[in-house]
Amino acid sequence: VTDELKTNKISPASGTAFTLGDSGDTFTVPSGVTFANSGTATGFGGTNTPSFFARNTSHQDITHGVDTKVIVDSEFFDTDGCFNNTGSTATLNGISVPSYSFAPNVAGKYFFSFTGSFSDDSATSSNLAYFVMRISVNDVWKTRNVFNLNNNQGRQGTGTLTLLIDLDGVDDYVNFQAEVGTTDSSTARIMGDYVRVNGFKLI
Repeated sequence: VTDELKTNKISPASGTAFTLGDSGDTFTVPSGVTFANSGTATGFGGTNTPSFFARNTSHQDITHGVDTKVIVDSEFFDTDGCFNNTGSTATLNGISVPSYSFAPNVAGKYFFSFTGSFSDDSATSSNLAYFVMRISVNDVWKTRNVFNLNNNQGRQGTGTLTLLIDLDGVDDYVNFQAEVGTTDSSTARIMGDYVRVNGFKLI
């Protein structure tokens, strides 16, 4: 037993593996110490997962002025299988996940982004009056953007919305809504292949 060991190099007595301490031990690195790594370090830091990136594949015609869940049916990637891109509730990682929703199986702070384009049902007339975008947790909206064209109606509008929030990794789920208003109260439209939604856990 010694209070201080001074040496220029530590190598394994046999093989190529060297173990530092035992389970439960704590090694304190004083302020000002620098680790200079030229090899491969594993088990440090973290990854931004679970994460997903998804889109819609066709137009979604919706009722004028009614908040509606956005159909997001195609995944670019879904690292842990936490996003339900189907039109019915599914069990993912032991969690009941509603349609077009993300339910992470790891607790933490998560960042989400929602981009979409909106119009009337034809996208050929200047009937778009306003649109509202929402990101919801457990079907309660947590953030929203309101785009009011203020009597200067157009054919199509595009917006982006973000959210940073804690999720419990047990039963919290996140989905995306839109409300679109037209000047003649006709059917509104979430434009096909314009919706992009993504989310990931912060390290």
